[in-house]
Amino acid sequence: MTDADIAAAAARLRAGELVALPTETVYGLGADAMNPAAVRRIFEAKGRPADHPLIVHLPDAEQMTQWARDIPREAIALAKTFWPGPLTLILKREDDVPLEVTGGQDTVGLRVPGHPLALKLLRAFGGGVAAPSANRFGRISPTTAQHVRDEFRDTLGDALTVLDGGPCEVGIESTILDLSGEQPRILRPGAISAEQIAAVIGRMPVAKGDASSPRVSGALAAHYAPRTAMRRIVPARLRDFLNAFRHSGRFCAVIAHSQPPLSDCPHRWVMLPADPAGYARGLYAAMREADAAGGAMIVIEAVPESAEWGAVNDRLGRALAGAGITP
Repeated sequence: MTDADIAAAAARLRAGELVALPTETVYGLGADAMNPAAVRRIFEAKGRPADHPLIVHLPDAEQMTQWARDIPREAIALAKTFWPGPLTLILKREDDVPLEVTGGQDTVGLRVPGHPLALKLLRAFGGGVAAPSANRFGRISPTTAQHVRDEFRDTLGDALTVLDGGPCEVGIESTILDLSGEQPRILRPGAISAEQIAAVIGRMPVAKGDASSPRVSGALAAHYAPRTAMRRIVPARLRDFLNAFRHSGRFCAVIAHSQPPLSDCPHRWVMLPADPAGYARGLYAAMREADAAGGAMIVIEAVPESAEWGAVNDRLGRALAGAGITP
């Protein structure tokens, strides 16, 4: 993308229009976060409920004070360590932050994305951009520009500016850490782990929210879901399950990380790396490929239950709930 492309995209943001931008996590559907009418266009395009808050993407950590008040020292330390990067901080919002951005809450989610093209756009724009994942609400997040075009072809079409920054490096959404209360809480797991956070702030965050926690993006039980039904199968049972499925005269799409394709297999097989970071990087693209295969079902080979796989298992569990088959 050229400097002229970036300048044109920033001008569209200033005009209240939507721009899809790459981040290191997933592609976002962005709007001027201080323009309530523009923010409402995000909700309309995604079909997203209005009480679901958005994350504001900033060009640098210094702008945090324009969006949040009573900022704890822990937030400043984490921003210095992990920004730009896949960590969102939930803080008390400044009074002039639109409630359309916060879902009507007194907190706001902030991060500085770790993608050079996103940072160029944010610096050219000069302010905060509200940018949830650039997909229809509840569906698979996009990790390439083509995913975004496919998602909105029938609704926004060529009216949507899509900045192509290549495949996303992280591939799943940011860790969301709530620092608006006395106890730090991870409200959504991601690439930044609880242990990494604790190493900076000197105490371990609680691993999940409670009834008093702010609402945040991606926390619904059913989310990130394909249109095809899904099922998760442990590795030891995968081959037997797929053989039985084949003998029933049907085929499915398989997302595996340790099991190679069956011989003479009619199923569509998608292999992902066996390490958590590599798996996360390819997960959403694999789910989109499997969803497009036209099979009767998507079968996911279960991944380990260890802490390193926590963010991946979080996304898989929500996708399975959204796809309509109990994992």
